[in-house]
Amino acid sequence: MRTRVRGWRWRRNPLRRRSDVVEAWTVLAVAVLMLLAAPLMGAVVGWWAHDDARAVAAEQRSERHRVRAEVAGRVPDSPPTVQGGRERSYRVTVRWTEAGGATKTATARVPAGTDQGDKVDVWFDSRGRSVPAPPDETAIWQHTLVMGACGAGGTIAVILLGHSLVRGVADRRRLVEWERDWALTEPQWTRRRA
Repeated sequence: MRTRVRGWRWRRNPLRRRSDVVEAWTVLAVAVLMLLAAPLMGAVVGWWAHDDARAVAAEQRSERHRVRAEVAGRVPDSPPTVQGGRERSYRVTVRWTEAGGATKTATARVPAGTDQGDKVDVWFDSRGRSVPAPPDETAIWQHTLVMGACGAGGTIAVILLGHSLVRGVADRRRLVEWERDWALTEPQWTRRRA
């Protein structure tokens, strides 16, 4: 029957080796780091990502302008293509009237399901090219949460990698000690001279 004694690596006994003590302290350090450092790193990375995403969104809002336009071109009958998981869209001709009364026409991406004559919001950059809308608050928070989770996950991976390295060194040390002790004990058991 096998019994488990908790904390045996912390207690003084003749079977405890130095590698056992090192491993016990390593397990304690890993637990503390997993509980404190990983969430803290996730929060720091998330905070940095949030600030960065807000700055990018503000820059894009300043460089781009939204226009309420009417779909003037013929909308294709074929289904739209999917581009990198983005919303499905078509490239069609749109028309709008500027504040001065001048009518402008350009090619822009409009969402799938839009028909000729529908009013849509399209975004253009300073050169008049059709561009995607700047990220909204939901996209900024999604980016923040993903980056924070990646930061925490990366920290956990580094902690576990370090723990496995320490355990590997401790196991090798134990095997060396075992071989040394066996080299002393084996001749007495087998009555053989070394």
